[in-house]
Amino acid sequence: MVNQNQLLELVKKAREGATSRNFTQSAELTIVLKDIDIKKGFSFNEVVAIPHYPSKKPSVCVIATGDMGSRARNAGVDAIMDPAELDRLGTNRREARKIVRAHDFFLADTAQMATIGRSLGQFLGPKGKMPTPLPYGAPVDSIAARFKKSVRVRSKNQLNVSAKIGDEKMDDKQLAENASAIIAVIEKKLPQGDKNIRNTMVKFTMGKASKLSALNTKESKQ
Repeated sequence: MVNQNQLLELVKKAREGATSRNFTQSAELTIVLKDIDIKKGFSFNEVVAIPHYPSKKPSVCVIATGDMGSRARNAGVDAIMDPAELDRLGTNRREARKIVRAHDFFLADTAQMATIGRSLGQFLGPKGKMPTPLPYGAPVDSIAARFKKSVRVRSKNQLNVSAKIGDEKMDDKQLAENASAIIAVIEKKLPQGDKNIRNTMVKFTMGKASKLSALNTKESKQ
């Protein structure tokens, strides 16, 4: 596994290679994989809790009614959707796509999952955003809070996995610690752990990627 000092150096070099702009640039981690047969349907879609989050947190939408909907509202989620809204979106493809793009995570009452599949499944599925089911009595507030401090790490039939680790307003140590948390989850999901990692890269929106090859990682451990 790439150690913390190496990640700090990656972030530092990526920041040095970024051109200043009049907007806040995102920092992204990319893991390039090897020795994995993508023809066998390799995919990766995980929600990873990170220790530090930028000022703009993920948007969470809860699909529920009644008590669960009320508790979601009290939890301060970004949006609450009821069955009537689902039915409306099922006949308005443009609006459905807009809703899917607007939110990073969807949580839903288990009773609504079948309806969601019919109305929004074709839009949520390809984006890897199918809702996390909320069983009766689930602690909506704590679950929503966890998603507010998480990022989605996703890849489908590609030999790379990417995730946002923060933005340029965060310090190098925070970004490195976020990257470390994400890499730990990725390694656990890979067939051979860190042996399946060819490269680790960090890049800001308007900058060049800072790379660390798996070979250099091994040499630094010696």
